[in-house]
Amino acid sequence: MNRTASSLGKDLVGLEHLSAQQLLTILDTAEPFKEISERRIKKVPVLRGKTIVNLFFEPSTRTRVSFEFAEKRLSADTVNISASGSSVVKGETLVDTARNLEAMKIDMVVIRHGASGAARFLAERIPSNVVNAGDGRHEHPTQALLDLLTIRDNFGRIEGLKVCIVGDILHSRVARSNIYGLLKLGAEVAVCGPPTLLPRGIEQLGVTVFKRIEEAIAWADVLNVLRLQLERMQAGFLPSLREYNQVWGVTSRRLEEAEKEILILHPGPMNRGVEIDSDVADGPHSVILDQVTNGVAVRMAVLYLLAGGEPERAEDAKQGGEA
Repeated sequence: MNRTASSLGKDLVGLEHLSAQQLLTILDTAEPFKEISERRIKKVPVLRGKTIVNLFFEPSTRTRVSFEFAEKRLSADTVNISASGSSVVKGETLVDTARNLEAMKIDMVVIRHGASGAARFLAERIPSNVVNAGDGRHEHPTQALLDLLTIRDNFGRIEGLKVCIVGDILHSRVARSNIYGLLKLGAEVAVCGPPTLLPRGIEQLGVTVFKRIEEAIAWADVLNVLRLQLERMQAGFLPSLREYNQVWGVTSRRLEEAEKEILILHPGPMNRGVEIDSDVADGPHSVILDQVTNGVAVRMAVLYLLAGGEPERAEDAKQGGEA
């Protein structure tokens, strides 16, 4: 594989600057990789000989494990580093950490960091491919891509759909990436949440703002329900979690009153009984576990493409051939 020949460029730090065609290339490339996870032996040699470092400065379960599965199923060698187990706790900077890793001749870095812009900062300073696994309030591109793939799986399209992102928009990097991706692929996008959890000027991104959850449900084909990020909040954002559920929660009663089928997504982890009730999360219109499954395929596609894999040869790569 020729790293410089990537159809995505050197790095994936966000969806804001990707074209609609690049987004579709990732989604289309992910499709053949889904089948690998269903096999008895879940591995192909596409990234054999590549070394990928998962550099996570924030806690993560789903994203970190999903990337690790993706890497191992493509036969890459992986190294997992957390902030608590690295020299960062001794005062080492992000760049020094990365440059020391570069000296060990790595090929890619998957980074999650609490500072917005950390992924781009790193990408501009090291020659290895950099994949953003979430940076501050900025973007979480692979989460949005798996959301897009899940929506497309269920409707056969994204163009023309009405998608409402519900909840803690203010603190959500997932919301921002979803907005960029959905709009570029022709969806109508809205947001809905308490005024204290909506960024000022969010309408300038091209979205509609709903002030009541009932209005959002009546409008939408898809609800992407976001977690309340309590760890990023100080006092004053919400009166109480109970009141949030009563006023803004996605409940079965509210969905039934809409008298139509609505696809339910959630990036996880869920605060059950707060932003979403259990009977909705586990109900027939929920595709939350499909999102998790699609996450591995999407991340396989991103790693494959950044390593120089040709989109039209993804089917061959799935069969075990070098691309």
